[in-house]
Amino acid sequence: MPGIKQRSIALYHWFEMRLGIGAPAIEAAVHPVPASTSSWWYVFGSAATVILVLQVVTGILLGLVYTPSANHAWASLEFLNHSVQLGWFIRALHGWGSDFMIAIVLIHMAQVFFFGAYKFPRELTWIIGVFLLLLTLGMAFTGQVLRFDQDAYWGLGIGASILSRVPYIGQRLVDLLLGGPIIGGPTLTRFFALHVFIIPGILIAFVALHVLMVVRLGINEWPMPGRIVTRANYQREYKELTHETGIPFVPEAAWKDAVFAAAIMLAIIACALFFGPFGPTGQPDPTIIQTAPKPDFAFLWIYAVLAYLPPALETPVIFIVPTIVIICMLLLPLVAGEGEKHWSRRPVAVLSLAVIAVTLGVFTRLGMYTPWSPVMNAWTSDPIPTEYLHNRTPLEREGAIVFQYKQCRDCHSIGGEGGMRGPALDSIASRMTEDQIIRQVLQGGGNMPAYGNSLSPSETTALVRFLTTLRGNEAPAIDASRHVANTGSLPPTEPEKR
Repeated sequence: MPGIKQRSIALYHWFEMRLGIGAPAIEAAVHPVPASTSSWWYVFGSAATVILVLQVVTGILLGLVYTPSANHAWASLEFLNHSVQLGWFIRALHGWGSDFMIAIVLIHMAQVFFFGAYKFPRELTWIIGVFLLLLTLGMAFTGQVLRFDQDAYWGLGIGASILSRVPYIGQRLVDLLLGGPIIGGPTLTRFFALHVFIIPGILIAFVALHVLMVVRLGINEWPMPGRIVTRANYQREYKELTHETGIPFVPEAAWKDAVFAAAIMLAIIACALFFGPFGPTGQPDPTIIQTAPKPDFAFLWIYAVLAYLPPALETPVIFIVPTIVIICMLLLPLVAGEGEKHWSRRPVAVLSLAVIAVTLGVFTRLGMYTPWSPVMNAWTSDPIPTEYLHNRTPLEREGAIVFQYKQCRDCHSIGGEGGMRGPALDSIASRMTEDQIIRQVLQGGGNMPAYGNSLSPSETTALVRFLTTLRGNEAPAIDASRHVANTGSLPPTEPEKR
């Protein structure tokens, strides 16, 4: 054992003499930081770095099997899921690691903003952090495209259509991104290069620069009310604070970072084990246009915003709002680089952060709920409530069967069960006459497709007869023109009916 120890020390000195990186690394690890920074509030940056390492390792392993070809990408993921030992687990780690990394980076940015850590002299640290957030989102988007399943194909199509709206250069940007005017073989090659080489290279370089500046400028101290940041005095005051209360980062402050990073890693592993990898869903097929592609979790809020926006506002909101937000984030430390850091003295900043967090949370929830999209598990798994079958004629019950097996409940609900894309049908017969229901079923209208070609005359008759029984406790709808023709008077108004 003594011989092994001496040889190890000698080997270390041999490399250190030539590389000279050991001493600076040790110095950086034990550099003093204010004692107030040994807090659970300061652990998010280290956790994001650990997840980045996980993404790099799992990405390399996946790259050994993945085939970046439009003809073989989907099959290579299926091969990873089912034929490579633990291939599904590596894919799951990589996918869940991406979601966790985005969440941790967002929380880290919010904590830095909340603590005023973007102020002098850490302006450039914040600016690089903004670019790191954008690069992390870019990694997530390009990774989703590499799945090249139905969601990825149509999601990329939607992204390309948005990009094409850029004035003057939109089509050139689409050609550059897709490798041509349409999604094809070159598309996947370009996204593979972006996801594996270009974005990770820039990301790792920026992370190294970010960490270097944190070490050089020090970790932001715990904000105290009344402690004003000024360019003239801050660095001197920070040195005095570090001298008075300083502790070595390793191990005094770093152990919380290590514990939190380990907990996050365990959470990623647990999600990978219990929920498995993301997709791939169905094979990409441009002929299937009746589809509702949904992005990954990080982009659900964009999905919801675009769904609710009026068409006339889509282009301005898509391009103007994100540009303004990014510019404001980049200019923030340059405009507000001095002053109070404590949140109690910065009510506008706290309110802004709360509004952004709530807005993102609400739209993400709406994106998960997707009231404008079909619920594809509503038909054969849940029978029609029995109260809608009592006292019905054989023809009306036959219509209930058509209603069930033609998947009408993917978009419409009765009895509180079913989809939310279309209106609930519990009282449809009180709002529409039989003729109106027939016309709507056969010809469609609004966001409802026409079903005239997919229903036989007998199925249409049975379905409509069943729908005309759905009026709740209200009176059936009346055809005003027919009522006038038969009676010579207008139909009674709602108060008269009651």
